[in-house]
Parts: sequence; structure tokens; C-alpha cells
Amino acid sequence: MAILKGHRCLPVSPYRQFSINFSLSFHSLPSSSPSDQNPPNETLISSVVSILREQRSKSRWNFIKSLYPDGFSPTEVSQIIIHIRNNPRLALQFFLWSEKSLCTHDLLSYSTIIHVLARARLKSLAQSLIQTAIRLSEINNFDDPDISSKPPKIFETLVKTYRSCDSAPFVFDLLIRACLQSRKIDRATAIVWLLRSRGIYPTISTCNLLIRSVSQLKGCDAGFAFYKEIFGFDDEIRSKLRVTVRPNVQTFNTLMLSFYQDGRMEKVEELWVEMVKFNCSPNVFSYSALMAAFCDEGKITEALKLWEEMRKKQVEPDVTAYNTLICGFCKNGQMERAEQFFRDMTLSEIEATCLTYEHLIKGYCEIGDIDSTVLLYKDMCRKDFRPEASTIDKVVRVICGRGRVNEGLGFLRDVMKRQDFFPSITSYELLIRALCKEGKMEEALQLQLEMVGKGFQPNSEIYGCFIEGYREQGNEEKARDLMKEMLDIGL
Repeated sequence: MAILKGHRCLPVSPYRQFSINFSLSFHSLPSSSPSDQNPPNETLISSVVSILREQRSKSRWNFIKSLYPDGFSPTEVSQIIIHIRNNPRLALQFFLWSEKSLCTHDLLSYSTIIHVLARARLKSLAQSLIQTAIRLSEINNFDDPDISSKPPKIFETLVKTYRSCDSAPFVFDLLIRACLQSRKIDRATAIVWLLRSRGIYPTISTCNLLIRSVSQLKGCDAGFAFYKEIFGFDDEIRSKLRVTVRPNVQTFNTLMLSFYQDGRMEKVEELWVEMVKFNCSPNVFSYSALMAAFCDEGKITEALKLWEEMRKKQVEPDVTAYNTLICGFCKNGQMERAEQFFRDMTLSEIEATCLTYEHLIKGYCEIGDIDSTVLLYKDMCRKDFRPEASTIDKVVRVICGRGRVNEGLGFLRDVMKRQDFFPSITSYELLIRALCKEGKMEEALQLQLEMVGKGFQPNSEIYGCFIEGYREQGNEEKARDLMKEMLDIGL
């Protein structure tokens, strides 16, 4: 009978080609681009505008519909919206109302209402309509092989209607952000190069969002290359364009975090130096990023110097800054210093997080202090924090390593009971190995059955523990059966 069984990145620079061919100008294009062959009915436009302005009740909608049951063309809707653009919410009401049965909107009417909403800084409403307009433009262009790297069609229409709607460049920030929300990074960057060829730049917040998106989707090197291009640090770009936007502390924080997450600590330090050259004052996030880089490299002294510099410059540390240094001390086994910062944190009325406790617990595990580990875990439970499975694995490992397997098993049971915790297979492996080493084969088998009940199948490590345990007891027959079973199932 079976004993155990069954139981990198794409280059950003190609987008420059768009700026070479871009000929759209806000001052040379006509103020609008009619979407209908028939000219708009000026009398109709004047009449509807008058009704919208003068009638305040809901009856105006029925009145307009009774006068014009055949509805309106997109150009007429566009002209009506332009006339009432100083009342953007009324303009939006009219746009949405006419969409129901009186007008099939096209990119012209969408562009007009988008301009009006952007001009009024009604960001979320404008972005929602931009998303719809992008989808509308793609319905008829889905077979275009280059659609994913071109600006959406709405971009050109927004440019053409820019002057007539008395708009502002902020509308293009909203378009870029809408593309980024849809993870259309190539389309967003194409818009940037097209605008920049006309001397128009996104706001610094949009630039930072672009850099973060490029870094996340294409890697930190691509994000850094984009940073150099957009701010004109590329020699070729500097010679052709007058860059009017400069990086700020958020720009450098975005890049530092990206390189830190990629393990490129030297680049984090380089960006810190570059940030200082630009006279950007580091904030608490900047200090935390560089301190984390130093701590990960074991340079705890350099991290402490940064901490002192931060306090001298009266940059107040937050929970991330404290957690960063606490983690650094724990990794270096300096638990007294870690506890000191933990106390300072409490005195500063900064609430510890689950991560704070996990750093401390792992630190005490590293030096084998089981009692302090268990006390911290209990304190963690009182604050209703849920530990990560990797943290529990470390605690079980250190308890079993001290030969206190029953205590380790009790600890795991307590975690599962208190936190509705689902353990990892690692904790089961550690406990089964310890039980087999002590010759408690029946208890090990019961734990293995529990493990299978949780959905974990025995692996070669588990089989090895039982085989070794039975051999230590002199039970070669069971050891051979398990070896055969293990080979039969391909382990």
C-alpha cells in the first residue's frame, strides 16, 4: 500500500519619426473639421443655444426634441457646445442627451466636448469621453497593422478643434493619461513626440507618469532613456528643440525606485547625485530609496549618515524611512539598534506596520532568539496584522533548528487558528523533517496527510525525510517501498 502517494525592452527613440512628419499646427489649421457634407444649420444652432441658456427646467429637452425631431448632425452639436462652453456641465448634459436618439456622435463632436471639459478642469469626465472616443476611432481602423504605435485618431481631431474651442494644452495631458490607463504606452509616447515637435510639452506630473509607465512596462533602462529624451538630455534632441520642462524630485524618485526594484543600486546612487545637480531637494521618499540601496549592500554606516542628514535638513521621517533602517539593522544582526529605532518610531507617534514586525521577527530569527520572535509575533497578532507565509517559515525553521519541533508545530497550529492562515509547503517540510529526525514517524505521517489535505503533494524532499527516518529505525523494508514509490511517480 502506498504510504505517501495521492493523498528587455523595446527602444523608445523610434517614436522620433513621428515628430519629423508632424505638420499639424494649432495656428495654421482650420478651426474645425466638419464631419458632414451639408453645412450646419445656423438658425437651428442659434435656436437651440437660446433654449439651453434661457430655459432652466427639464422641459427644455422635450421642447428641443419637439422642434427638431430629426435630430442634429455632429457638426451642429459641436457648434452648439462651443456656444455654451462657459457652462461645461450644461454642454455635457446636451452632448449625452443628444447621443441617446438625436445624434450619432463622431470624433468632431467628441473632441469639442472633451475640449470644453478639459478647459474647465473636469478631468475625470473628460478622460472618460476620451476613452470612448479612442474606442470609436479604432472600430474603423482595427485592421491597421501599425495602430498600436500611432496616436489615436482623436488626437488629430483635438488638434484641429483646439483654437475654435479656446482650449488649453492640458487636454493633451488627459489624452496621454487615457492612453496610459489603457496600457497603450507606445501611443502615449507617440503623442508626446508629436506635440514636442511643435514646442508643446506635457505637464511635469504627466511626464513623471510616462516615465513610471515606461519603466514598469519596458524596464528601468527604457524608463531612463525616456527620461533623457523627454527632458532634452540627449545631445541630438538638445540641438533641435528648446525644452521647457524640467525634472523635479518626483521624477528622480520614480527612476530611483525603478532601479532599486531591479537591483541596480549603483544607478540609485547616480540618480541621487544627478538630483542634487538639478537643485532638487530630496524628500523623505528620496532618502528612503537611497538608504534602502545602502542597506541592501550592507552599507549601514552610509545609511545612518543619510538618516542624520535628513534630520538636520528637517525632513521628517515617515514609516517607510523607519522600516528601511530597521530592516537594514535586522539584516546585519544589529537587533539592539533595530529595537531602538522601533521605540523611537513609537515615541514619534508613527504607527508600526505589518512590515515593521516582519523585519524584526526575521531579524531575531537570524540570531536564533526564539523567545523574542514569539513575543513579537504575539504583539503582531494583538494589532491584527497578518504575517506573510515566508515569515512563518523562518520562525518554524529556527524553532525546529533548535530541536523544539513540538513547539514549532504548536506555533504553526496557533498561527493557523488565530489568523485563518494558509501555510506554505516549506513549513510542512521543515516540521516533517524534524519529526522524522526524532523518529516520530506516526506524527510525521499525520502531518503529511494534513499537508495533502491542504492541496500539497509530497515531493522528493518529503520522501527523503521518511526514507531516512525509517532507515534510522532500521526499517529497511519501508524505506525500500518508499524509494520504489517515489521512482514510480517520477520523483
